[in-house]
Amino acid sequence: MNDHSQKMIPFTITDRAVEQIAKIISNESKPDQDTPVFRLAVLGGGCSGFQYQFCIDQKQNDDDVILRHHTSSGIEVITAIDTMSLEFVTGGQLDFLNELAGQYFQVNNPNASAGCGCGTSFAI
Repeated sequence: MNDHSQKMIPFTITDRAVEQIAKIISNESKPDQDTPVFRLAVLGGGCSGFQYQFCIDQKQNDDDVILRHHTSSGIEVITAIDTMSLEFVTGGQLDFLNELAGQYFQVNNPNASAGCGCGTSFAI
């Protein structure tokens, strides 16, 4: 498991996304378990070739790059991105949007040459 400081990772997470991740994790946490991590992965598939996957995981993997953030109330949020997925999102940013159409996580990815209308699929 790689534990890097935020400044060394070529991927950022907005304060809005950190706050939303904290809310999700607080609903998933159980007192007898390790602190869950928010996982961002890039998988093959989707209408444009690749798709983002977001999930809560109870463990960290050996090839994970770990991003640690703190909410405004001091809660630590741990985000894990496997090294292969990080290559696809390098230079990008995870944000959380609350719009009339709904609430969702969005990856602003400078590596994507095309994307779909739903924002979860992209091409390189």
